[in-house]
Order: sequence, then structure tokens, then C-alpha cells
Amino acid sequence: MSALEPRDAEVAAAPIAPPSELEGGVLRAPYRALSLGIVSVVLLIAFEATAVGTAMPVAARELDGVSLYAFAFSAYFTTSLFGMVLAGQWADRRGPLGPLAGGIGAFAAGLLLSGTAGAMWMFILGRAVQGLGGGLVIVALYVVVSRAYPEHLRPSILAAFAASWVVPSVVGPLVSGTVTEHLGWRWVFIGIPVVVVAPLAIALPAIRRTASGPVDPEAPAEPFDRRRIRLALGISLGAGLLQYAGQDLRWLSLLPAAVGAAVLVPAVLGLLPRGTYRAVRGLPSVVLLRGIAAGSFIAAESFVPLMLVTERGLSPTMAGLSLAVGGATWALGSYVQSRPRAEPHRSKLMLAGMVLVAAAIAAAPGVLNHAVPVWTVAVAWAFGCFGMGMVIASTSVLLLRLSPPKDAGANSAALQISDGLSNALLLAVGGAAFAALGGGAVGAAHGAGAAGGSHPGAFVAVFLPMAAVALVGAWVGTRLKERSA
Repeated sequence: MSALEPRDAEVAAAPIAPPSELEGGVLRAPYRALSLGIVSVVLLIAFEATAVGTAMPVAARELDGVSLYAFAFSAYFTTSLFGMVLAGQWADRRGPLGPLAGGIGAFAAGLLLSGTAGAMWMFILGRAVQGLGGGLVIVALYVVVSRAYPEHLRPSILAAFAASWVVPSVVGPLVSGTVTEHLGWRWVFIGIPVVVVAPLAIALPAIRRTASGPVDPEAPAEPFDRRRIRLALGISLGAGLLQYAGQDLRWLSLLPAAVGAAVLVPAVLGLLPRGTYRAVRGLPSVVLLRGIAAGSFIAAESFVPLMLVTERGLSPTMAGLSLAVGGATWALGSYVQSRPRAEPHRSKLMLAGMVLVAAAIAAAPGVLNHAVPVWTVAVAWAFGCFGMGMVIASTSVLLLRLSPPKDAGANSAALQISDGLSNALLLAVGGAAFAALGGGAVGAAHGAGAAGGSHPGAFVAVFLPMAAVALVGAWVGTRLKERSA
């Protein structure tokens, strides 16, 4: 994943396959087993994200760690950054099978560690292990898509990834909230690894047949790029130090913040395409937009259940369900971008998507005013998720279009690094603002439905800056094509 310039500056419509080739799509006989297998893997990740997010406020409160709430999310994203680079190297040299299997194993191990934690630091450690696994899995899946599917089928399989979030987004919060209230939050974490067996059984044999091994089996195996691995460690270490400094608001925290920045900046510059943070047209802007969209939206969404539980007195179940409809609209947005007729308008769809994301984030803290109905969050988040569905799937499509097969893993890792790093840094910023304005005091609430929050301004300090970041993403969305010569 070197600092690559786009090999094809134009990201306009790709050739559309004849109707005979499109019939059956990703469920045609040559792709059926593979499609079902990798979508099952995404289904597992989706169920974890929706279920664990619902249980998180209760877990943080019982472990006396509400002031460290952002760490429980950012630890996942921080370690996933290293996993992404490792997966890119691993998949490009030896195929995606190894990082996928190893990633699912680490993912399950992290869930078990968090589920058995007796203190918040152990809970956060489990999330870190889980993040390493998640980083391995997501990049491996992109390499599978790049190798196993022709270009005209990639928007459809990526739309299927988004669609696989629909059922978990509805069932996950309901199951998680019910289990949390009646059995305890630990069972949410301990129970999920049971479903790991099914995706492994379905996906791995199909991947072995269609996408395993190096791109060119006749070429000598290349060793891992140690420099890139060191840069990946630098990103994880730097992001972790910045997160720590953001949560420990003392003058002494300036030291780890300075060290973190000194380690992080050169590592990022070495791993992302040249010109990413200048929004250079083409591939760099695609990578940058992915980070802005994912980071702003996830950083805001991480605080929505906590806000609803502590400020409006919702139960964990109801707080989770308030976001459930977003899974369906996210899938709908991804479906819209996958239609052949949408291809010439992809850039405009992405611009509109980012405007919807910014509006949804800005509208969410309106429920801090008790005169505003709680259901307005669900409506706003549904529109935001629709925008995210168009943007996230489209950045993946454009990334794979600009990536030759031998660089698919490296460039997919670059996209995911932008995603994960932005998540970690914006969660650090949001967590610091939340803590500085007394957000940790919400832990004084007792009981799942107690409304004990006394610092609504702490939530406003998270949501409004993230909305501003999303608006910057709308501008970046205008720079996905290079100017014609």
C-alpha cells in the first residue's frame, strides 16, 4: 500500500455488462457459495456491532467506567488499524484465506475477553483484541471481492454486504437489550462467538476454491514489507496515545499527545496515498472521503444510545431500537448506488449522501430538549444511514476500480485505515469534549432507564463538531474525478 497515484484518473461509469451476464448476479452458480459465505461473515460482524452497542452503556456503568466510555469504542478502531495493514500485506502475498480465518478467531476471542472482564480496563483490552480481528477480516473480504468478482458484479456484492445489516439492526438491539435487562450484559458478549462456526464453515471452502493464494502463483513469494508493518504499529501507538491524552485532561497529558502526534503523522503519510489529506483528485480523495464519512458518523452514533439512556430515560432495548431502522435505510442507500442507472451519477449521489449525514448528526441532540419527541432521533438517523449507504459502498466501488489486482489488498487497507483512523481520532476528540464538559457524570444514573444525566452540553459538544466534519466530506465528494486535460 505505497503512496500510489491513481492509475486511472477518471472514475466515471464503468462498462455495463450485457443482460445475459447480469442475470442471476452474485447468486449465479459460479458465485453462489462464495457470496453466501462472505455475506454470512458480514452478518456476524453486523450482529456484533448492533448488539454490543446496545449493551455498552450498561457495561460501562457496571464496571464504573462511563468516563472511559469512548475508549471502549476507540480501542477497537485503534488496533484494527494494525490489523488492516497486516491483512493487506498478508492477502497480497498469500491470499485472503489466512487473514480471514485468523481475524474471525481474534474477533471471537476479544468478545470472550470483554464478556468476562471484571474491570473496565479488561473490557477495553477485549475490545482491542476484537479490533485486531476486525481489521484482518474487513480487508480480507475486500480482497476476496476484488479477486473473485468481475467489476460489474462488485457494486451488487457490496450492496449485499450492506443488506446483511438489516436483520441484525432490527433483531440485534432487541435481543441485546432483552438479554442485558434479564440475564446481564456479559451474555451479549459471550453468546456472539457461538455463531462464528457457521460463517467459517460456509466461507472458507469457497474462498479456498476461488480466491486463495497469491495473484501470480508462478512468481516467487515476496516477503512482508517490514517498513509498512512498523508504520502500522506507529499508527496504532500514535492513535492510542492521542486517545489517552484526550481522556486524561491534565497538563501532563500534553506529553503523550505530543508523542502520539509525532509517531502518528509520519506513519499516516507513509501508508495512505500521496495527497490524501490535501484532497488530491482521484484515489486520494476517495480514501479521504471514506475516513470523513465513517469517522464523523460513527463517532456521533457511539453516543446516541448513551444520550437516550441517560438523558431521556430509555431502556437499553429502546435506545438500541431507536437506531434499528437505520440498518434498512443503509441497505437501501447501498442498493441505490448498485443500480446500473446510478453509475453515471455516482459522484452526485455521494455528495447528497454526505449532506444527509451532516443533517442527521446535527439533528440528533435536539432530543436533549424534552419537548422534542424521542422518535425524531430514529427518523434523523434513518436519513443519515441512507446517505452512509450510498457513500460507503461507492467509495469501495471506486477504490477497487482504481486498484490493479496485485495492489487490491494494499489499497483496500488504505481505505480501511482512513476509516478506522478517523474513527479513533474523532472518537478521541468527541470523548475529550464529552469528558471536559462533565459527561462522565452521567454514570450517576442508576438503573437501565434512569435519566440521571445533568450535562446535556457534553453531548452537544460531540454531535455538532461531527456534523461540521461531515459537511467537509460533502466538499471532498466533489473531488473524486480528476479534471479533464
